[in-house]
Amino acid sequence: MINGEKKIERPLRWAMVGGGRHGQVGYKHRTGALRDNTAFQLVAGAFDIDAERGKDFGVNLGVDKNRLYPDYQTLFAEEAKRDDGIEVVSIATPNGTHYEITKAALEADLHVICEKPLFFTSEEVMEIKELAEEKGKIVGVTYGFSGNQMLLQMRAMIEKGDIGDIRVVDLQYTHGFSATEDAEKFSDAQKWRVDPKVSGPSFVLGDLSTHTYYMSQLIMPHMKISKLLCDRQSFISSRAPLEDNAHVLMHYENGAVGTMWTSAINAGCTDGHRIRIVGSKASLEWWDSNPNELRYEVQGEPIQTLVRGMPYLDESCLNDERLGALHSEGLSESWANIYLKFAVAIDAKNRGDEETLKNLVYPDINAGLDGVRWIENCVRSADNGAAWVDFNEVELAVK
Repeated sequence: MINGEKKIERPLRWAMVGGGRHGQVGYKHRTGALRDNTAFQLVAGAFDIDAERGKDFGVNLGVDKNRLYPDYQTLFAEEAKRDDGIEVVSIATPNGTHYEITKAALEADLHVICEKPLFFTSEEVMEIKELAEEKGKIVGVTYGFSGNQMLLQMRAMIEKGDIGDIRVVDLQYTHGFSATEDAEKFSDAQKWRVDPKVSGPSFVLGDLSTHTYYMSQLIMPHMKISKLLCDRQSFISSRAPLEDNAHVLMHYENGAVGTMWTSAINAGCTDGHRIRIVGSKASLEWWDSNPNELRYEVQGEPIQTLVRGMPYLDESCLNDERLGALHSEGLSESWANIYLKFAVAIDAKNRGDEETLKNLVYPDINAGLDGVRWIENCVRSADNGAAWVDFNEVELAVK
């Protein structure tokens, strides 16, 4: 159980690029990183494209005004001059800036925690992966839902054979907040998400489904996709060529089949995020809207509801417990869990502790690469008339 005691010798000196007053994800990063007050210390930032607004925001967060910078270039250059300069930076900016900022951060000898999707292409990820290895730095990706410990319970039960051989994987991440074109009128964040120059080659496939795809890989690390078919639509025509709805069919290497429905036009839906894994003996199902419970359905037996924090759960699940079974946990705790693992990974990397890194389950640069490959394959399939594509063709192309 996590009780706030330090996991590393001292907090890492941390900065943010983006995530300012009008950002949608900045607070999630800060509530995750600073939850235990032992892993990260926010000491600097370039929070906003509007430098004065960013500085005012940083002061209100309690950051020294002399360490609030107009842009990431100045942030990295000035902090490098200090004996107490930053050691790690989180990138909470629009998709199209991730690659250049991450590269600059690594070249400044900083560890990086970046929003998803990581970059636009597999080639970019492979280049950055090589640079990170050369510099001896960690690149983490904020798949924020993935820190929910009930996902680790699913992983453990599947590894033990509790549901038998996996046959069907049913994934969904949908909402209705972009069901009309008004979403773009009132939200700057929504505007860039439907601009291919900033968002990249996809909207909901990159913005939503990458979360669920990574979570499925976390739960089933041995399950690899052999081929997929993606059919995507732009129900709001002004969003084309980017999709606001997509269906993906998947074939796995072991013979299992899967589906992913991702959508921002699921009218009336506020949280349609779920994962169902069907095995030969039983099924497991988890909903983000009820993250503290896991349905375990054994063929021929009454349905069981496993509750977060209970002693019958797997040790890997209980290790990330924070509040106890009586009290609900949610997205804030999930972010705190992955940020704590980022800190442990960075500390282990600094110390050359490869054993800890090998056994630590967290969204690293390889998870970021898988997410980019997922998007590339979905887009390639959809743009070829919803054709089946070999999932590994992209991987072979970048080796």
